[in-house]
Amino acid sequence: MEKIEFMLVTDEKLIVFTQALADEIWREHYQPILGLAQVEYMLKNLQSKEAISGQIREGYLYYLIKSSVGWLGYLAVNIKAEELFLSKLYLLRQYRGKSYGRQAINFIEGLAKLKGLKKISLTVNRHNASSIEAYRKFGFLISGAQVQDIGSGFSMDDYLMCKAI
Repeated sequence: MEKIEFMLVTDEKLIVFTQALADEIWREHYQPILGLAQVEYMLKNLQSKEAISGQIREGYLYYLIKSSVGWLGYLAVNIKAEELFLSKLYLLRQYRGKSYGRQAINFIEGLAKLKGLKKISLTVNRHNASSIEAYRKFGFLISGAQVQDIGSGFSMDDYLMCKAI
């Protein structure tokens, strides 16, 4: 298993690169689930340079994921109360199912332990079957559901998942 690296996103150049990864990953993975209009809306409002910068100012930690083959994707976490919230974990299509997701989860678990947190939580679209299956394999359990209005007639219809560590 090839070891991967995690680079903390700290400057505008890395934020712009993260946005470019988001554009590619979201269009490929989420368009069949959400449709083009909602994907474009979410990229503009949640994964643009300005949105990512704002999330970092609010305390989110963004990491780029890299291996010897190149850039694989990115993730973002945030401490919420007594848990680590996994806000984003996205890999380019060609790197899914090759142990990189497992290594990312191990990294996230390490961050949680370092911060003295005992739980990781996340939200995942109810229709995103491949991601739900992957999170289950990583030990996450569905703990609830939520529908959140995100504006312009769009909503996020998610499962809440969590894992004790």
